Amino acid sequence: AASVFPSQKPKSELVRTSLRLLTSSAYRLQSECRKALPAEPSPAPDIQLVTQQVIQCAYDIAKAAKQLVTITTKENNN
Repeated sequence: AASVFPSQKPKSELVRTSLRLLTSSAYRLQSECRKALPAEPSPAPDIQLVTQQVIQCAYDIAKAAKQLVTITTKENNN
Protein backbone atom coordinates (compact mmCIF):
# COMPACT_ATOMS: atom_id res chain seq x y z
CA ALA A 1 0.00 0.00 0.00
CA ALA A 2 2.84 2.35 0.79
CA SER A 3 4.26 2.00 -2.71
CA VAL A 4 0.92 2.99 -4.24
CA PHE A 5 0.86 6.23 -2.24
CA PRO A 6 4.57 7.02 -1.76
CA SER A 7 5.55 9.78 0.67
CA GLN A 8 2.21 11.48 0.51
CA LYS A 9 -0.72 11.34 2.86
CA PRO A 10 -3.89 10.64 0.88
CA LYS A 11 -6.34 13.50 1.16
CA SER A 12 -9.41 11.30 1.13
CA GLU A 13 -10.48 9.86 4.49
CA LEU A 14 -11.96 6.90 2.60
CA VAL A 15 -8.56 6.17 1.05
CA ARG A 16 -6.83 6.44 4.43
CA THR A 17 -9.41 4.13 6.01
CA SER A 18 -9.05 1.59 3.21
CA LEU A 19 -5.25 1.70 3.45
CA ARG A 20 -5.42 1.16 7.21
CA LEU A 21 -7.72 -1.84 6.71
CA LEU A 22 -5.46 -3.24 4.02
CA THR A 23 -2.31 -2.84 6.12
CA SER A 24 -3.78 -4.13 9.38
CA SER A 25 -5.37 -7.11 7.62
CA ALA A 26 -2.08 -8.00 5.97
CA TYR A 27 -0.31 -7.96 9.34
CA ARG A 28 -3.08 -10.05 10.89
CA LEU A 29 -2.86 -12.53 8.00
CA GLN A 30 0.87 -12.88 8.54
CA SER A 31 0.33 -13.45 12.27
CA GLU A 32 -2.41 -16.04 11.74
CA CYS A 33 -0.30 -17.94 9.23
CA ARG A 34 2.56 -18.08 11.75
CA LYS A 35 0.18 -19.63 14.28
CA ALA A 36 -0.46 -22.48 11.86
CA LEU A 37 3.23 -23.39 12.06
CA PRO A 38 4.01 -23.33 15.78
CA ALA A 39 7.39 -24.02 17.31
CA GLU A 40 7.87 -27.64 18.36
CA PRO A 41 7.29 -27.30 22.13
CA SER A 42 4.06 -25.31 21.64
CA PRO A 43 0.70 -27.05 21.75
CA ALA A 44 -0.92 -27.68 18.38
CA PRO A 45 -3.01 -24.71 17.21
CA ASP A 46 -6.76 -24.93 16.66
CA ILE A 47 -6.50 -25.27 12.89
CA GLN A 48 -10.20 -24.60 12.37
CA LEU A 49 -9.96 -21.30 14.26
CA VAL A 50 -6.75 -20.30 12.47
CA THR A 51 -8.38 -21.14 9.12
CA GLN A 52 -11.41 -18.97 9.95
CA GLN A 53 -9.12 -16.09 10.92
CA VAL A 54 -7.09 -16.45 7.70
CA ILE A 55 -10.30 -16.41 5.65
CA GLN A 56 -11.48 -13.27 7.49
CA CYS A 57 -8.12 -11.54 6.90
CA ALA A 58 -8.21 -12.44 3.20
CA TYR A 59 -11.76 -11.09 2.96
CA ASP A 60 -10.74 -7.83 4.65
CA ILE A 61 -7.77 -7.47 2.27
CA ALA A 62 -10.01 -8.02 -0.75
CA LYS A 63 -12.58 -5.56 0.64
CA ALA A 64 -9.95 -2.86 1.21
CA ALA A 65 -8.47 -3.41 -2.26
CA LYS A 66 -11.92 -3.13 -3.85
CA GLN A 67 -12.60 0.08 -1.92
CA LEU A 68 -9.30 1.57 -3.11
CA VAL A 69 -9.99 0.64 -6.73
CA THR A 70 -13.50 2.09 -6.54
CA ILE A 71 -12.33 5.32 -4.89
CA THR A 72 -9.38 5.92 -7.19
CA THR A 73 -11.44 5.10 -10.29
CA LYS A 74 -14.06 7.67 -9.24
CA GLU A 75 -11.39 10.27 -8.45
CA ASN A 76 -9.66 9.73 -11.80
CA ASN A 77 -12.95 10.06 -13.69
CA ASN A 78 -13.76 13.43 -12.09
